[in-house]
Amino acid sequence: MYQSLDAEKIVETVRRLRSRIQERFPAAGLGKVAEHLLEVAQNSASRAAAIAKPFLPFRIGIGILVIIFLVLVGWIIFNLKISTQIDRFSEFLQALDAALNSVLLIGGAIYSLFALEMRLKRNRALKLLYELRSLAHIVDMHQLNKDPETITGAGPVTASSPKRAMTRFELSRYLDYCSEMSSLIGKIAALYVQNYDDPVVLGAVDQIEDLTASLSRKAWQKIMINNQLQAESPAATRPRPSYSDRSGQIV
Repeated sequence: MYQSLDAEKIVETVRRLRSRIQERFPAAGLGKVAEHLLEVAQNSASRAAAIAKPFLPFRIGIGILVIIFLVLVGWIIFNLKISTQIDRFSEFLQALDAALNSVLLIGGAIYSLFALEMRLKRNRALKLLYELRSLAHIVDMHQLNKDPETITGAGPVTASSPKRAMTRFELSRYLDYCSEMSSLIGKIAALYVQNYDDPVVLGAVDQIEDLTASLSRKAWQKIMINNQLQAESPAATRPRPSYSDRSGQIV
């Protein structure tokens, strides 16, 4: 039960996160990113199964070639009769050479089909992982200009300064949502290789997990700075209002 990722649980977690973002920040673009992440999560189970599933046409071709290979090897062994007569012995060597060449060609064809199936699966998996990598960078772009120090309004605002209408509480929630989305992207990537063992794809998943972990740490560094500034602010001594979602639970 606890030895593999559950795609349905991941989808449910992403769906709840999407709802939390859209309820807290209905006009924010982060909600649309969460909507797209939900679509990716919903398709992740079928995509992961398609990657791990053998390609039937290739396996049928490999099976036929293996049968031919075994029949040919058996024929060579069955007809392996060394003659002392020079003429017949030379003819035998020629036939043996032709048979061995056929065996090598069939063996090479079998290997080529295995390699082609592996490359097709690898390319499909890497394409899906590249989509997740891009999505992780999009999430990072949404929290890029969310600087906790700008809420104090200590410095002058320029014409190119972004609009900053969030309270400290809202900024913490926004950054926390970005951190959760980054972590979920890493979990979806891990789901793709849960039943598919390919060193190249596993390396790509490890890179995505390192990326999402780094982006999550970046968001949490801002959260800690925001909390520290809030503790140092005179307004921190005031009673904090309660924030809850539509169900009445603290979000």
